[in-house]
Amino acid sequence: MSKVEFSPSLMTMDLDKFKEQITFLNDHVGSYHIDIMDGHFVPNITLSPWFIEEVRKISSLPMSAHLMVTDPTFWVDQLIAIKCEWICMHAEVLNGLAFRLIDKIHDAGLKAGVVLNPETPVSAIGPYIDLIDKVTIMTVDPGFAGQRFLGSTLDKIVELRALRDKYDYSYVIEMDGSSGRKTFERIDQAGPDIYVIGRSGLFGLDEDIAISWQTMIKDYFDKTGKELK
Repeated sequence: MSKVEFSPSLMTMDLDKFKEQITFLNDHVGSYHIDIMDGHFVPNITLSPWFIEEVRKISSLPMSAHLMVTDPTFWVDQLIAIKCEWICMHAEVLNGLAFRLIDKIHDAGLKAGVVLNPETPVSAIGPYIDLIDKVTIMTVDPGFAGQRFLGSTLDKIVELRALRDKYDYSYVIEMDGSSGRKTFERIDQAGPDIYVIGRSGLFGLDEDIAISWQTMIKDYFDKTGKELK
């Protein structure tokens, strides 16, 4: 990817202003990040395929589902049924399932992603790295908003860029966790293609989503010298 993309994490939006915030963001972002948690892989229970269908009533942007679940097959089948554009599964629960689920997602004309927890090395996805469309690096412990940023995880983004260049892989690289004014500079140096942006970087900056967006744009420029639309 030649241009950085910001993907808002809708788990962290103000649900009292659901329509207002989505309508505004439709003109400014390239996709939405949907966290689906089952209460087992992580303690929380959050969004669902139903939520994706609700967003689609007012948005035509691609949806990226991040499955923090112990039974990915159950959720993959549901997301295929509603044609969720990106289905991203945790590497930690894919042993024995990876090839089957990646093929199933691709056969449905959708894109398959894999997510790595902070403790999980890039080597864990080596057997199928050439098949996936996106790799998401968790820069926080998963399952809660507002977790401590783990700077050492950025090394995996650098590693993934090097592998992609060397072997001509086609995946995009996404980072997820605590991106904002305090971390933009370090993240930019690692070079992900997609920033998942949540409360600290966007939704928590102001009650007015337009002001929050402009503040985020300024923060990003101040820390990186790069402009976003």
